[in-house]
Amino acid sequence: MYRAALLVAALLASTSANAETYAIQAGRLIVDASQPARGPSTVIVENGRISRIEDGATAPAGATVIDMRSKTVMPGMTDVHVHLTSNSGEPWYLGFTQKYSNPYAATVGLTHALEMARAGFTTVRDLGGDTSAVIAVRNAVNEGRFAGPRIKVSGNALSIIGGHGDAAAGMAPEIAAAFDEAHLSPAVCTGVQQCGEAVRKLAAQGVDVIKLHSTGGVLDSGALGLEQHFTNEEMKAIIDMAHAMHLKAAAHAHGERGIEAAVNAGVDSIEHGTFLSEAGAKAMKAHGTYYSATLLAFSGVNRLLGTGKLSPESEAKARLAIVTWGKGLNLAYRTGVKIALGTDSAVAPHKEAAQEVGLMVSKGGMSPQDALIAATKGGPGLMGLENETGTLDPGKSADLIAVDGDPLTDPAAVTRVAYVMVMGRPIPMQ
Repeated sequence: MYRAALLVAALLASTSANAETYAIQAGRLIVDASQPARGPSTVIVENGRISRIEDGATAPAGATVIDMRSKTVMPGMTDVHVHLTSNSGEPWYLGFTQKYSNPYAATVGLTHALEMARAGFTTVRDLGGDTSAVIAVRNAVNEGRFAGPRIKVSGNALSIIGGHGDAAAGMAPEIAAAFDEAHLSPAVCTGVQQCGEAVRKLAAQGVDVIKLHSTGGVLDSGALGLEQHFTNEEMKAIIDMAHAMHLKAAAHAHGERGIEAAVNAGVDSIEHGTFLSEAGAKAMKAHGTYYSATLLAFSGVNRLLGTGKLSPESEAKARLAIVTWGKGLNLAYRTGVKIALGTDSAVAPHKEAAQEVGLMVSKGGMSPQDALIAATKGGPGLMGLENETGTLDPGKSADLIAVDGDPLTDPAAVTRVAYVMVMGRPIPMQ
C-alpha cells in the first residue's frame, strides 16, 4: 500500500516537474544523431525546455542535478506505430469481451504508455484503437496527469467491409449480428462520399492523424489477403480529406499494389510495407513518403505461430510475410526513402520496442547511425514535430534519455535505458 502511494505521488508530481530547473550531466552527449557526439557535457533544462548545453559536468545554482556521467545522453526516440490499448500475445477477439470496455482499454493504454517511456520513447503515435479510449490516454498523459511519452493518435482505422479493420469479418454470423451495423468500427466505409465522411467524423473527434488499411493484414482472421483493399478513388478521397482537415494520413500496407496505390494517392507514410517493390520504393522516394517497417512485429508474430491463437488464414499470411522480414526496409533504405521507426507494439510487448533499432540494422541493412537517426529524427520529421523534438538543440522540448554504451555504433545501447525525461518531466523508472 505504501509503495503504491509513493508511485501515485511520483506520477502526480510529474505534472509540476517541468517547472523545475535540471542539470543533466552526461559522459557523452548526442545532440543530433546525424552529428558526432560531444564529450562530457551538461544539458540545462528550464521550464520543460532545453535552455543551453555547457561543457563538462556543471551544476548551476538551484538546479536539480541528474548525474549521468557514466552514460550517453541522447534525444528520446519516437515510435510512429504503436497500439497502446492492446496487450501483447492476446487473441484479437478478446478486445470484444465484456472485460475490455473502452474505459478499461484506456487504463491498459496508460500502463503501456509508461512502458514505452521507460523503454526510451519520448513520443509515440498510436495508429489504431477505439477513438474515445486513445484520445483519453493521449490527453491524460500529455497533460502530465500520468507518466508517459508525448502521444498522437489516429483512433479507429478506416477499413473496407471485410477488411483488416472490420472485426466482424472474422466472427461467426450469429456472433457478429449481436454487434452494431458498423461492423464493430465506425470507420468501416464504402465509396468516395462515405469514406470522406468517415475522415471528417474522426477529425471532429480530435484525432491527430488518419490511418487507412490500404491492404489486408496479417493478424486479421479475414481471408481477403494482403493485396489492395480500398479502390484508388476511395484512397484518394480519404487522403485528400485528411489533408483538407490539416491531418496527415498513414497507410497500413503489406501488398505491392496497395503500397503503390496509397503512395500515388498522396499518403504521408507507409506502415509495414512488407512486399515493397522497386517501383513502389521509387514512388515513395519521388513523393517524399516515409516508411515505417515495424520489424519488431514479426518477432511477435513468430511467437504466435503454432500456438493456436491465430486463425488458419492468419497463420498462412504470417508465414508468407516472415519470409520477407526486413527486405522492404532494405530496399527503401538503398533507394533513399525517408525512414521513421515504428514497431507495431503490442504485436510484440511495448517494453521491448527499443529492439527495433537493432532489427533495422540486422534485418534492414541500415548502418547503426542511420538507424538511430530514424529512431530519433525520422518520427518528428514525419509528424511535423521536428521543431519541437528529435534533437537536443536549445529551445526544444526536453525529451531526452540516458543509455549505457554508444548508440551511434551499437544499436543495442538504446535497450539499456537508465533515465528518461519527457517535456521536462522525469519518468519514474520503477
